[in-house]
Amino acid sequence: MANDINTVTIIGRLTADAELRTTTNGSEVCNFSIAVNRKYKDVESVSFFSCVLWGKPAVALVQYLTKGKRIGVMGRLEQSRWQGQDGKTQSRVSIVGNQVQFLDSKKGDTNGPVPDDDPEPAGPFPEASGDDGIPF
Repeated sequence: MANDINTVTIIGRLTADAELRTTTNGSEVCNFSIAVNRKYKDVESVSFFSCVLWGKPAVALVQYLTKGKRIGVMGRLEQSRWQGQDGKTQSRVSIVGNQVQFLDSKKGDTNGPVPDDDPEPAGPFPEASGDDGIPF
């Protein structure tokens, strides 16, 4: 039997400053939301997506990015289910990131993207592989 596919790539802007927390077993986790604009025939809409990052990428996100900064996230969709106070089953779908790319400058810096001498906070999107910079 073949495996199913669960892959998502999204680029948008942080809707708020991300907050880092540490789980009881010592793992760092960061929950945040991304706003994605879409324009179709003079109609513009915004969609909001909940995201989760774990470990070093989570720490770097909090360190480098603030509300309104652009970010790319690659990962998978995950559905959580729980019992609400009213007894009804609630659910939420989130993007669990495994790679991030910071597309704007770091906190407080208005001079452009994160400099190359900064450590890469997480695995970037695939780099261009051709001699001319085109990835195919």
